[in-house]
Amino acid sequence: MNRAALAFALRRAAATFALLLALSLLVFALLYLAPGDVARNLLGTRNVTPEALAGIRALHHLDEPFLAQYWWWLSHAMTGDFGTSIRTGGQVGPLLLDRTGITAATAGLAFLLSVLAGVPAGIATAVRRGRPLDRMLVAASVVGVSAPGFAVGLILLYVFALGLGWFPVYGTGEGFLDSLWHLVLPAVALAFGLGAFVVKLTRAAVIRELDQDYVTFARARGLSERRVLRLVLRNAAIPIVTSLGLMVAYLFGGTVLIEVTFALPGLGSLMEESVLFKDIPVVQALTLVVALVVSATALAVDLSYLAIDPRVRARAVRR
Repeated sequence: MNRAALAFALRRAAATFALLLALSLLVFALLYLAPGDVARNLLGTRNVTPEALAGIRALHHLDEPFLAQYWWWLSHAMTGDFGTSIRTGGQVGPLLLDRTGITAATAGLAFLLSVLAGVPAGIATAVRRGRPLDRMLVAASVVGVSAPGFAVGLILLYVFALGLGWFPVYGTGEGFLDSLWHLVLPAVALAFGLGAFVVKLTRAAVIRELDQDYVTFARARGLSERRVLRLVLRNAAIPIVTSLGLMVAYLFGGTVLIEVTFALPGLGSLMEESVLFKDIPVVQALTLVVALVVSATALAVDLSYLAIDPRVRARAVRR
């Protein structure tokens, strides 16, 4: 069993590595083909000589062919050196580390809130299907999925920060508790749509299991509703866990607008600034980091199937 699980993990890891390689090449190509001249962006709007432009391009390897530029970046990135930011002139690695804490804390808090609220609400709506609670929560989840995160953030700022004065308007705070208090509104804004998404997926997964024949048979044998629900939740766990893994990609995508709305100096705002300036090393490094986190989460979700579903373990052994 251990050998089969290891082979399963190695196959998934190899596929993840191939995906990251292809994604880095795709993003590099899109930035390479994007309109604008990075060298002219660096020199500003003033008149420059052709020699100055050539020197800037040579310094940042912009005068080399596409594949040569990509290979130069990839060979250094594999050693942890993501190059120098074209916009700031500093190393990309420390720049990312300075911004990672804010984004990780916001995304982690939003993930926690959405799971703690969304999974129990989805289960409650499924077991009370067709009742007023179900209709109310389903309607609320539709609103949550449809509402843009930045719009929810602006409403939260207007009501709870400007109106009631319960939360700070912007900034990151000082100290653990103060910083956590500053991140409550951004996390709630990010978790609003995320939690609604979890409610709908959890409800659908539990209802699908409740309609199975084994549930009717279990009730006919006299099993209590608590034991029946335990069986249902175990079988519904795979789509629920999958949805939680997909949430990671949504989290990193949603943080861009949320961080801009709340003026947070995180990876999302850094991505916006770097794309606008066409800072290729920073954009490439950010894309690779986000892809790595999403791919690692997907890999963890795939491996969790081995513990959740015996059928997956059986297929892994046969392979």
